[in-house]
Amino acid sequence: MKRIGFTLVELLVVIAIIGVLMGLLLPAVQNARESARQMQCGNNLKQMATAAMSHLSMNMSYPSGGFGRGWEGDPDCGAGDTQPGGWTYSLLPFMEQTVLWDLGSDGVMSESDGVRSANVTRAQTPVGIFYCPSRRRAKTYPGYTHGFNSNSVSTVCKLDYAGNSANGIGNDGYDSGRKTYSAQLATESQLESCRGIVFFRSAVTSSDIYDGASSTYLYGEKYVDANRYEAVSGQYAAGDDHICWTGSDDDNCRGTGSVPVQDRRGYNTSGMFGSAHTGVFGMSMADGSVHRVNYSIDSTVHNYLGQRNDEQTFTLPF
Repeated sequence: MKRIGFTLVELLVVIAIIGVLMGLLLPAVQNARESARQMQCGNNLKQMATAAMSHLSMNMSYPSGGFGRGWEGDPDCGAGDTQPGGWTYSLLPFMEQTVLWDLGSDGVMSESDGVRSANVTRAQTPVGIFYCPSRRRAKTYPGYTHGFNSNSVSTVCKLDYAGNSANGIGNDGYDSGRKTYSAQLATESQLESCRGIVFFRSAVTSSDIYDGASSTYLYGEKYVDANRYEAVSGQYAAGDDHICWTGSDDDNCRGTGSVPVQDRRGYNTSGMFGSAHTGVFGMSMADGSVHRVNYSIDSTVHNYLGQRNDEQTFTLPF
């Protein structure tokens, strides 16, 4: 009787063919997954930009950078240069997060126990839109609050995006001798010297953007040391150690004087835009549009796109 089956050689050949096919298929699957993550990241930026447009329509200015890294949000302080929290906090009511934004409201602009308690809750409430899916999951990570109007906690929600501060944030508001709301004042010279849209106590209006909203960055992906996405105390990545809701700081504001770069391992610095994506990073413009920008963008053009009033007009894509 004749036996039907595979020889050992035939079986090894089949296994080898399957291995080759898997080797060819795996990069394609990974590329597809990364493309999906890039699309999600772009959607995050689009939702932020759309929320900023709603904020502009209601309050006549783009979300403020807040008082500085020593401060967090207070729902009784409204919008614009009176709001101590950063631009992320100011976006919450326009992203279906009114309940989170309103925590601690007591009708008084003061550093009450209710505000401090509310900021602890916010500190441990991550919002998925503020996380790039190629970099890390939306959860809390070891980090600082440091807020004068917040109690300290050991893990906080973080941020993978930054507001465009162009040539600087003006003042980070972290003077230990200025712990009252009324003391956090920006001088006219500070405001005039800042050429971006998000900076210390900013309240930029449409008419302040001389170069046009389609030619000026609003928000974008920020650079983070790839070795330190989940770093513990004492080893935090530069510009990635504070809570998501804090006022203006390099955690949530980035300039355009430095060229954008892809996340690298061991390159622990801050101040520039960038991302975990290969080849491109995402930027939204002051008109609400979103673009994928190549890291090879001319440094001068990148700097012009950051400044709202340099009388140099460039439009993405180009």
